[in-house]
Amino acid sequence: MTFKPFAAAMLAAASTLALGSSAFAQAAAQSPVTHGPPVPGVCIISVEGAIGGSTVGKYVETRLQQIVAQVQAELNGERASIETEGRTLEASRGTLDQNTLEQRGAALQVRANALQRKAQLRDREVQATEQKALQRVGEEMEPLIRQVYQQKSCSLLLQRTAVVLGNPAMDITPQVVAALNAKITTFAFDREHLDQAATGGAPPVTTVPTTPRPATRK
Repeated sequence: MTFKPFAAAMLAAASTLALGSSAFAQAAAQSPVTHGPPVPGVCIISVEGAIGGSTVGKYVETRLQQIVAQVQAELNGERASIETEGRTLEASRGTLDQNTLEQRGAALQVRANALQRKAQLRDREVQATEQKALQRVGEEMEPLIRQVYQQKSCSLLLQRTAVVLGNPAMDITPQVVAALNAKITTFAFDREHLDQAATGGAPPVTTVPTTPRPATRK
């Protein structure tokens, strides 16, 4: 199995975690459970848990929040300028001739439309940035999952979302997190610029399925 399909499957599976929890599993988590003995050769992993619990995963989350804040500041500044101009134009309605009023109104609408397009572009850029960052984490984590899988003598590895209940002794997520923390904690990345990519100013972004975030985010 090559890396790209493997990583894509890992991250796609991780994105379903929130939707994959059953009412039974939630109820079971609220009451004590006595597990049977671990099943030899059967291991469990939470890919989303490994990413979110790792130092590099937390760093990616923090960095994405910074990028979202930068985008919001950029858009809010332009929005405030347009709104101020709109109020000024409305206040001048009684003193301007119709032709001037229509011209200034049309120019303001052009600015508002351009801002809307920019906001949509920035949203796509934030999502592309998140996807690319998570792919990088997946690339770093994929060989570690294989490594821990072999160390634990696993014969079958199940994604946590496919398991309602399982003996924690079969969960290799903590070992994968520890290995990932020892391998990488940060890496530099900035917002993707899809407008440049479209005009040849930057290479196209290769993305994998993930949970949309929180341009998501906040």
